[in-house]
Amino acid sequence: MADGQMSFWDHLEVLRWSIFRVLIALVVVFVAAFAAMPSIFDAVILAPTGGDFFMYKALGGVFSSDFNIDIININVTTPFFTHMKTSLWLALIVVFPYLLVELWMFVKPALYPKEKKGIRAALLGVATLFYMGCAVGYLLVFPLTFRFLAGYHIGTDIVTQIALDSYISTFLSIIFVMGLVFEIPVLAWVLSSFGIINKELLRRYRRHAIVVLLILAAVITPTGDPFTLAVVFCPIYLLYEISIAIVKPAPKED
Repeated sequence: MADGQMSFWDHLEVLRWSIFRVLIALVVVFVAAFAAMPSIFDAVILAPTGGDFFMYKALGGVFSSDFNIDIININVTTPFFTHMKTSLWLALIVVFPYLLVELWMFVKPALYPKEKKGIRAALLGVATLFYMGCAVGYLLVFPLTFRFLAGYHIGTDIVTQIALDSYISTFLSIIFVMGLVFEIPVLAWVLSSFGIINKELLRRYRRHAIVVLLILAAVITPTGDPFTLAVVFCPIYLLYEISIAIVKPAPKED
């Protein structure tokens, strides 16, 4: 165009190529993850099923080492689809920062310099907090939840054996949910930018937020022990305090 501006179809073409590049990266990482998954599956995904998991050893005063749960398969197609699903999820996690880079490159030309600085920091925060949430889910929330539920008995004659698809579904869902929960500060920053919330509002309703966050922690970890609930609640509450620190103050009245 004469004024140097892009038309709607030009923007659509740029978006199409951005999506294409993300899909190519996803396929490449998926193939690599699929090839490496047998080793990753035993060393990482199934690690919390045994008492030698390093987080259990780090919490040795809380848990005994004589813990071992057998993961069984009763469906002929489950191993293959589990291989595919875990490889896809691993690829999504690895490609996630590149997805944010492509999103940044797409919206960057339409932003003012001040807006570019804010969006760049927000995207970096999204990726960092998502990985932190996934790490907390894998290192703390899932092992503690799994150990409690797998060791729960309602009868002395019942032998606990966990189905493969049940284990993988719980494993992936908890880690993904924790990754999303850790986006609370970014969500607070966005709502603050639109003037919906501010520091004073979050401070005023801190007690109400504690109750809501306790309920959220109880939903994420459906266990009855206060230790696991506290392990989940503490980082979530810390995120709430971080949100108070980064959101804007209330506008001054004339």
